[in-house]
Amino acid sequence: MLTWLRGKSGSLMVKLLLGLLVVSFAVWGISGQIFTGVGNHVLSVGDTRVQVNEYRLAYDRQLQLLSQQFGTRISREQARAFGLEQQVLAQLVAGAVLDEQAREMDLGLSRDRLAALTAEDPAFQNASGQFDRNQFDFVLQQVGMRPDDYLRNREQLAIRQQIVDAVADGMGVPDTFLNAVALYQGEDRTADYIILDRALVEPIEDPADDVLQAWFDENAASFAAPEYRALDYAKLEPEDITDPAAISDEQVAEFYETHRDSFAEAEQRTISQIVFSDAEAAEAASGRIASGDATFDEIATELGRSAGDLTLGTFTRDDVPDPAIAEAAFALEEGGVSEVVDGAFGALIVRVDEIAAEAVRPIEEVSTEIREEMALDEASRILLDVYDAYEDARAGGATLREAAAAQNLEVVSIPAVDANGLDPEGNEVADMPAADEVLQAAFEAEPNTENAPVALGSSGYVFYEVTEVTPARDRALDEVREDALAQWREQETRRLLAERANEIATRIEEGAALAEIAAELELDVQTKRGLRRGADDVDLGREGVATAFSVPVRGVETIGSNEGDRQIVLQVSEVFAPANASAETLPENVAQNYAGGLGDDLLEQLVTRLQAQYPVTVNQGAVQQALSF
Repeated sequence: MLTWLRGKSGSLMVKLLLGLLVVSFAVWGISGQIFTGVGNHVLSVGDTRVQVNEYRLAYDRQLQLLSQQFGTRISREQARAFGLEQQVLAQLVAGAVLDEQAREMDLGLSRDRLAALTAEDPAFQNASGQFDRNQFDFVLQQVGMRPDDYLRNREQLAIRQQIVDAVADGMGVPDTFLNAVALYQGEDRTADYIILDRALVEPIEDPADDVLQAWFDENAASFAAPEYRALDYAKLEPEDITDPAAISDEQVAEFYETHRDSFAEAEQRTISQIVFSDAEAAEAASGRIASGDATFDEIATELGRSAGDLTLGTFTRDDVPDPAIAEAAFALEEGGVSEVVDGAFGALIVRVDEIAAEAVRPIEEVSTEIREEMALDEASRILLDVYDAYEDARAGGATLREAAAAQNLEVVSIPAVDANGLDPEGNEVADMPAADEVLQAAFEAEPNTENAPVALGSSGYVFYEVTEVTPARDRALDEVREDALAQWREQETRRLLAERANEIATRIEEGAALAEIAAELELDVQTKRGLRRGADDVDLGREGVATAFSVPVRGVETIGSNEGDRQIVLQVSEVFAPANASAETLPENVAQNYAGGLGDDLLEQLVTRLQAQYPVTVNQGAVQQALSF
């Protein structure tokens, strides 16, 4: 596809400069002479030259575009693996052969037309849609291009466009073709099928020893023992070096007095409320309660409120949802009723039903908790000192075990573990801190050498050392016979089931009815209706639907089921063409896309022909020079 040569947007040139156009065609084989000398141009096509800096600019644009697509900066080595150097060269050759054709045809562009094209570019226009010279200078400065270079390249692009338009502009797709597309896309099918499960071929007899050995030899790699490593590690986190016994009773008592509030449970009150329609009604009710003419509950009853309607809840002062209610309720004695309160939801009166006084936990109850908390704080404070002491011991020749023991750190030994964290029995090694990071580092480390510790969160470390390496090896059949037998049976089951499915398909092709065979096998014939191309059916899967459209009506095929251990024998029983399918029923963009594709094909043929017509010389030394700065 040569869409980058066919664009008609007024901002095409700026898009090209910014590297936002996708070169989606395959790398063409560039015919002609290739030499390795260094010159001031990368390639020549007839009398047309592409300079070193032009190649580098085009390369950088495509590298930037590739990096944007992958969301990360692509290195030069990665770009080479993608074939970027040759893609850019192919792009420049395509432009150069068009320039050479334009030169021979004596095509040109007037200064007035060039000025008009530049002014029409939206990238250079202000908010009013007018050409803005300051915007023009700013955009070119952003891409590192001088105005004269832009105008020269814009003129070159416009001249190329004259050739492109002559070849591909106005390309249309015949209605006959679009009618066929509409029929193709709208077709749906009905398929009958039976599902063969493994019970049809099981049980599978064990193979002879020589058969199993031959199969094992072919599949030995899947039974190979991985490399195992033995390692010791010691974890350093604050809880690993806490010493509650080192905290004295005096320190505990001082902490308790200093933080007494944290051991207290705040006073709580159970509060009921009556909300009134207006302040006058609230004042009247409050007066009656104050004079003894009515109680809080009697007022509520008169208003039709139940006990459940009155209770607001049990709260500490800070937890009461309305500050006005909190102030009134915590000023009352138990059973007391407030005056009228201007609450968030209107006038109300509150009653304190119950008071749970503040309770302070005694020091005897919390001393252990305090001691542990203080010890943990102290451990966090001295953790880096312990880290430094460990490292100093290692630097002085101590082993991991000796350095860890000096700091009272527990050393854990793992006799054998593979890179995935599994022991030789296939069990996961449990409780290893930062397991992924430690294993990755351990499998890159040399045995019996000191290694940099692995960070454990923001306040911890894991010291480790590889003590032994058991190289990967091929296992003998006798070591894994049961596993090998199980895999052989599984593979054999699938093979026999596929053979049986193919035999059934052959019988149907020879004239047998699917229903007849299903009856023989005591299976049900299932039917799928309304299958459409590209669908992903829940039973047949995307592959099954594609298979149903790969054979003619009455055609038969076999496919693996979605479960993987079953086979499906499928026969297309009906094919329905869509009613009134025509070019007019297709979405508008379908015709446009096909037209664009046909135009691109013609343009690609033109470029290929021009490459054969004009001598193309590639200076490989200049290409390397362009990439060296």
